[in-house]
This record gives sequence, C-alpha cells and structure tokens, in this order.
Amino acid sequence: AHRILPRALRSISDSVDRQAADVVDAALRQGTVDAVADLATALPMAVVPDLVGWPRDQRGRLLEWGGATFDILGPFNRHAVRALPAVSQTLRFARKVVRQRAVIDGSLGHDVLLAADNGRLSHAECSALMIDYIAPSLDTTISAISNALYVFATHPDQWQMIRSDPTLIPNAINEVIRYESPLRAFSRMVISDTEIAGTVLDAGDRVLVLYASANRDKREWDAPDTFDIGRDANRQLGFGQGAHACAGQGLARMETSAMLRALAERVDRIELTGPPVWAVNNVIRRHDRLPIRLVSA
Repeated sequence: AHRILPRALRSISDSVDRQAADVVDAALRQGTVDAVADLATALPMAVVPDLVGWPRDQRGRLLEWGGATFDILGPFNRHAVRALPAVSQTLRFARKVVRQRAVIDGSLGHDVLLAADNGRLSHAECSALMIDYIAPSLDTTISAISNALYVFATHPDQWQMIRSDPTLIPNAINEVIRYESPLRAFSRMVISDTEIAGTVLDAGDRVLVLYASANRDKREWDAPDTFDIGRDANRQLGFGQGAHACAGQGLARMETSAMLRALAERVDRIELTGPPVWAVNNVIRRHDRLPIRLVSA
C-alpha cells in the first residue's frame, strides 16, 4: 500500500493537478454539467486505475463493481443481495488479471504480484488486494468531490472564502468530510470484554461505527449542523482513525485538493440547476446525479 501513502503520492501530484485542470476546463466549456459524471468521477477514473494497474481495456464496469463491493460490506439486505453477482464478477476478473499478470508495469498491482513472487503474501491474496485498493480509492474520492461541490454550491459564502484564500483547502476538505461523511458506517468486532459508556461488550460482539453521527455530535462540535471551513475539522472521523484509517485517504485528499484548486482558479460560482439525486448504497454516501452550472471567474 506504500504507493497510496501521502509521501509516496508526491511523485504523481503534478500529473493529478494537470488532469484536474483538464477536467475543470472541459466542464467549463459545457457550462452546465452533471458534477458526479463530469467532475467527481472524471478525475478519479483518470488517476486511480493507472495507479493500481488495472488493464486499460477493462475499465468500463469499475464504478459498478466498486459500488457493489461496498454494498455487501453493509447490512445483508436487498441491496447486498442484488450486489452479489457483480461482486462475483469483480473477483473472477481480478483473479484473471492476476493469473495473466495483466497489470500495468510499475503500478501498485505490479508491486503486489512481485510481493507474492517473493513470498511476502500468497498469490491467492493478490486479487482481493487489487479490489481492496481500487474500489475504495474510486468511491470514497468520488463521494468527497461530489459532496464538496454540493456543499459549496449551497454555501456560496464558503466558496468565496476558498477563492480568496486557497490555503484553506486542506481544512475545507476536512470540513466537507465532517459535514457530509463519505462512509455511512462500518462494523467492528470486539476482541476482548470491555465497557463503553456504561454498555458492557463481550468478546466477539459486533459494534457499528456511525461516522456521520460522530462527525455531527453536538458534544464534540460547536454548531455541528453548520458548514464552516473556518473551524478546526482535523479530528473528523470520516476516513477512520488509527489501525482502521482509510489507506487511500492520502489519494482522496490529493485529488479533492487538485479539483478544488482548479475550480478556485477558474470558477466564480457553483450553482445547482436541479435537485440532487443521492445514490443508494449500504456504505457509501454520495450523489448519483448533481446538476450544476459553473460560472467562470
């Protein structure tokens, strides 16, 4: 996972900035766009598959497969059942990629295969690792970018703060993640008997971590339902924490930062042109469609 750690991403930061600028310029030429397809998805799809090493001629279903992967990580409801065939297809294809060594040379996937060759992990683990890298790196970033566009469209004063002072972008991303958490929830298993806030938990119990609830907890945040990029939002839990922190958050932050910088340089206002449509997923919270107009600076 070293390629998606922040220090290892510096080598691609200039490339990500250029790709973000290209994506924003293309959207500006259209004027009115779907922020999900034309901005939030366009940049990660230009960056993540190459970084992971996914075959260039087999990327048409990555978004569908990524969404399905998250659906089965939530409660076993009708959405999870509906996702099972796509998840099976994802795993079969990933196994084929590993078997044929069809990854891009020098990519993260290539490193995974070399690690298996050297005995540091089994070849059977490689396909699952490929999926573990690509699905979160796409979906969490798409969520972060589309949610950022939504909250800045609905809070124009906050957007003008970004335009006036782009150094606010890193903290603004934390506030976006706090205010509209990309992940609904994940469960964890209790490994030893413990007690939390007076509730006794036995080893083997499952607990549900509700990220959005923690990020809007009035005992932790002043005016938690107010979007304010001036607040210190560094302690938000939207990307997890400690051993369970999202391994791809450095990449998500890099892409979201690049997108916001490119927009701040070129766009005076972000305006909604229709009602947003939220995607239905057991774990990921993001828009399915977000019609906006970009007004040039």
